[in-house]
Amino acid sequence: MSYVDEVIEQVVKQNPAEPEFHQAVKEVLESLRVVVEANEEKYRKNALLERLVNPERQIKFRVPWVDDKGQVRVNTGYRVQFNSAIGPYKGGLRLHPSVNLGIIKFLGFEQIFKNSLTGLSIGGGKGGSDFDPKGKSDREVMAFCQSFMTELCKHIGANTDVPAGDIGTGAREIGYMFGQYKRIREVYEGVLTGKGLSYGGSLARTEATGYGLLYLTQELLSMNGISLEGKVIAVSGSGNVAIYAIEKAQQLGAKVVTASDSTGWVYDPEGIDVAALKEIKEVNRARLTEYKKYRPNSEYHDGRGVWSVKVDIALPCATQNELTLEDAKQLVANGCIAVCEGANMPTTLDATEYLQKNGVIFAPGKAANAGGVATSALEMSQNSERLSWSFAEVDAKLKDIMVNICHNMANAAERYGAKGNYVVGANIAGFEKVVDAMEAQGIV
Repeated sequence: MSYVDEVIEQVVKQNPAEPEFHQAVKEVLESLRVVVEANEEKYRKNALLERLVNPERQIKFRVPWVDDKGQVRVNTGYRVQFNSAIGPYKGGLRLHPSVNLGIIKFLGFEQIFKNSLTGLSIGGGKGGSDFDPKGKSDREVMAFCQSFMTELCKHIGANTDVPAGDIGTGAREIGYMFGQYKRIREVYEGVLTGKGLSYGGSLARTEATGYGLLYLTQELLSMNGISLEGKVIAVSGSGNVAIYAIEKAQQLGAKVVTASDSTGWVYDPEGIDVAALKEIKEVNRARLTEYKKYRPNSEYHDGRGVWSVKVDIALPCATQNELTLEDAKQLVANGCIAVCEGANMPTTLDATEYLQKNGVIFAPGKAANAGGVATSALEMSQNSERLSWSFAEVDAKLKDIMVNICHNMANAAERYGAKGNYVVGANIAGFEKVVDAMEAQGIV
């Protein structure tokens, strides 16, 4: 049995009931097979892959808090500090009922390579809780966040581990967490990113993941002789990533015709109204059923269906494994030319393979959605220097990073005989930097 197969088998055996983590490890290691086989004896002797797939630290803790009726509630908190070879752990905090250790490990493992691809000095980590902010009052969210940070603050720091936002963790939640960290640790430092502008946040951080997705998509299409302008796009999701992906796509001359949330999706043939979407989701925190009030000619549908629309480009920006093999077949049948992932691992493995085999340009999330963490690292730099850069400065740096990621993954794929396979290219490009650092630092 090859070294790659041994390690995949070991991961499945040692981490039962964590299918998303198994999937992430398998996807990465399969695409690294050509690199590993060229160095198999050395990597095996140093147990390099075993060290890569095992987190440096896994933290799990109880989060008690009191709701508005005086009832005590208890959630579970997590922080997985996966790999610090190239810098302090960096990765978001996800607040969603689906969160468990396996989900956090999958996200943390992906984060290692995503962070490496940015070219910045940040390692991989992830955290969160099964707490659901939806339907909670501000006071309840504050009570949870303060309890959560009371434990988490023991394990993080500006030069150790710098969490950020993710699904369910926006400016409100980051603010409450930062206040509690400062209160307990008695230090004012850039320990969280995604902060408000009045206390160390960065301009363009809110827009970064969605904007970055479009900068990479535009560059990738251009490398393949295709213009983004005039293309029709389907976007899933209606959170931070989706909203700003839609905004930037339309600024660049494309037309986005869909958005979705956990209950349904909208089709707007005239192009999604970003201002309406922001008001529904960011201001009112309401469902997409409200969208038709703003755009009477749009259609609302319950359940899934975003990928059934005939489009040129698909941008999955919601959650993991949302684009299935059946969806991929529908996209191909409808003439889709590119799928670029705005979420973390939103496309199933069989769907990814089907898209690639049918000539669809496919950009994996660890490359395509790296704009968020890249701008978080830029926020860390500003905090360290006690500076604040303009929106244009941050946006220009973000665009440069995404264009570089695009070329690095394309070049890595070509170097290893897999031209056009950007999954392989992204994984190899991210892996090489991390492995160099791990080997230089010895068996730790």
